[in-house]
Amino acid sequence: MQLTLATAQYPITAFEQFSQWQLHIGEWVAHAAEQGAGLLLFPEYGAMELSSLLPEAEQHDLRLQVGGLDRLKDDFIGTFESLARQWGVWIVAPSLPVGEGDKVLNRAYVFSKNGLAGYQDKWFMTRFENEEWGVAAGLPQLKLFETAWGAFGIQICYDVEFPVGAQWLCAAGANLVLAPSCTETIRGATRVHVGARARALENQCYVAVSQTVGEAPWSPAVDVNYGYAAIYATPDLGLPEEGIVARRTPQQPGWLIQHLDFNHISTVRKDGQVFNFQDQQLLHTLYKGQAPEIVRIGA
Repeated sequence: MQLTLATAQYPITAFEQFSQWQLHIGEWVAHAAEQGAGLLLFPEYGAMELSSLLPEAEQHDLRLQVGGLDRLKDDFIGTFESLARQWGVWIVAPSLPVGEGDKVLNRAYVFSKNGLAGYQDKWFMTRFENEEWGVAAGLPQLKLFETAWGAFGIQICYDVEFPVGAQWLCAAGANLVLAPSCTETIRGATRVHVGARARALENQCYVAVSQTVGEAPWSPAVDVNYGYAAIYATPDLGLPEEGIVARRTPQQPGWLIQHLDFNHISTVRKDGQVFNFQDQQLLHTLYKGQAPEIVRIGA
């Protein structure tokens, strides 16, 4: 069970025509696929660059942007479907806000060589999404994508800073967790990467982070971006001692491409130096799904 994974350090770019964006994204996909990547991960809100195609009034209004992007959604999906089929790869497309009934959700669409495979909505909203953008939490539903080399799930940005989603995904069979992300500052990026490393340790799995980089002053949503792509694992037998499989220099656009051997994940889960994955399942059994009693101790 092996995979070559490509995770993007992706710059938000302005376009004048949709066809220009299609050419741009096609070049990105081709570059990774030509290097043997079987799974391509784009970052959270990377699709916000499409707002550069909207009328100026919509470009500068966070709430109006959602309706404008909704008009492009079908062509966006069609573009990635075509690219996934053309190159025979899995693609986790850059997430975008989508209207769902009376809510706006942060959604990452997933494509296989057969076309649209599904999507994952973000669970935990940041203050910006809640207070300024009106983006709501998705349903408490996790998608497990099963492939020839294993299974993966998605924890979008802030989601990976909490244990619960990754725990459930890995308990269901995931050996890879993908964390598409968009952050403005070093602090924000650090929180995501610390969360990703913790999830890799707890679940004895691989966790890959993709982030937006650079500046897009024309966009009120993604005007400033700081980040870097990285892949983490549990620091155990056959895996890097510090748990860092690979990492790109921050703020430099491009792909981080890395070959992953999932036999290492199977080995450490069965016979590692520690049993984080197994013991975490035991923890749920002991607590029976309920929080433990809190004992307060004074001075």
